[in-house]
Amino acid sequence: MGERMAETIGENPQRVIPLWPHAPQALANGPEDCPQLTVHLAAVPNGCGVIVCPGGGYRTLASDHEGLQVAQWLNGHGIHAFVLRYRLGPRYHSSVSRLDGQRAMRVVRFHAQSLGLDPQRLGMLGFSAGGHLILAAALSASSPSAEIARDEIDALDCRPNFLVPLYAVTNGERRGRKADEYPATDSLVDGSSPPTFLLHSHEDSIVPASQSTLLYDALLAAKVPAELHIFNFGDHGLGLDRGADAGHMDASPWGTLLLHWLRRHGLLLDQPSPAQPSPTQPSYGGRCALHGEVLVGGEPVALGWLTWLPEDNNAPIARVRLTGASAGRFTLEADAGPVPGAHRLVLHVVSAIYPADASGDYSLARALMFERQVQVASGEALIWHIERGDGSAL
Repeated sequence: MGERMAETIGENPQRVIPLWPHAPQALANGPEDCPQLTVHLAAVPNGCGVIVCPGGGYRTLASDHEGLQVAQWLNGHGIHAFVLRYRLGPRYHSSVSRLDGQRAMRVVRFHAQSLGLDPQRLGMLGFSAGGHLILAAALSASSPSAEIARDEIDALDCRPNFLVPLYAVTNGERRGRKADEYPATDSLVDGSSPPTFLLHSHEDSIVPASQSTLLYDALLAAKVPAELHIFNFGDHGLGLDRGADAGHMDASPWGTLLLHWLRRHGLLLDQPSPAQPSPTQPSYGGRCALHGEVLVGGEPVALGWLTWLPEDNNAPIARVRLTGASAGRFTLEADAGPVPGAHRLVLHVVSAIYPADASGDYSLARALMFERQVQVASGEALIWHIERGDGSAL
C-alpha cells in the first residue's frame, strides 16, 4: 500500500488518497466513512509540511475557506499541505476523528522522504473542531499496540512537530457545551508537547477566546514554546481572515504572524537529506553558537538588541539582548544562534543608561540603528567596534 500511495502522490500534486484501504471502526463504505487526505504540493518546497483540518463542529467540514484556500496559501510559502477529511458525528464520535488525525500524520511521515519533506518539520493546523482534533491527536499520541497496528505506517510516531489550533475548542467541559465530544486537551499538556501557535478572536460568539488562554496557560506551565494572538475584531470561522488589513487585502494577518513564528523556530529552514540533495535550495548545517564583543564609541551598549537577519528568508533570525552589565560581550547558544552564511547584522541602541534610574530623564534623543553585512561561521567570534556617528537615528 505504502509504495502505491507514494507513486500516486508523485504523479499528481493534488491527489486524494485514503488513509486506510479499510478504515477501522467504519460503519459503512460511503464517502463519509472513508477518511482521506487531499495532497497540495508547493511548487518551490522548503521541506515543511502541514496537515490542515477544517472545522465544522464535528458535523460538517468547512473545506473551502478552512481547507483548500489555506492549503493554497501554505503552498505559496513553500509548505506542502494535506487537507484532511475526517469522520464526523453523530455517526462517529470525536475519538474516531482523533484516530483519523493520528493516521494522517503517520501517512505523511511515512511518505516524507519521497515528497521531499523533513519528517521532523511536520505540523498540524486546525480550525474550531479541527483545532480540537489536532490537539487531541497530538497530546494523546501513543503508538498502537501490536494487536491494533495494521501495517508499517501504524508503527510510526503520530505526534506532529508543531501545532496551530485556530479558534479551537480545547476543553468542552470548561466551555459548557458538549463535554463528551470535546474532551479536555489542556490537561494533556506536558513538557514534551509540540510548540504551539494559537489564534482567537475576542468577538468569537461560538468558541470563547478563553478556550485558547486555557491551553496557553497549560503550555506556559509546562514550559512548552508557544505564541498566542487574540484579535479584537472578527467572529468565529475567520479562515485566513483576508481583507482585515487595509494595506494588504490579499494577505492573512495571522498567517503573516505564523510565518514569522515558524521561521524563528527554524521550521522553514530547508535541509535536504544527503540521499536527496536539492540543486536549487541551499543545504544548511545546524545553528551556530556565537560569542563576541560589541562596542559603540569604545563603550558597551547600555541597552540594545543585536539581530542577525539571514539572506535566506526561510532561515531563522537570531537575536541577543545587550546590556551594560555584560561589558559589551555576548554569548549565543547553538539552539538560538544564526545559521551559517550571509546575514545583515543590525544593532538597535534603545537607551544610554543601564539599569534605568528613577529620574524619568531621557538618555537618548532618538533610538540608534547600526548595520553591516557579515558571514556567519561556526566557532568564529564577532568583534564589532562602531563609531557613534555611523548610526542612524530612528
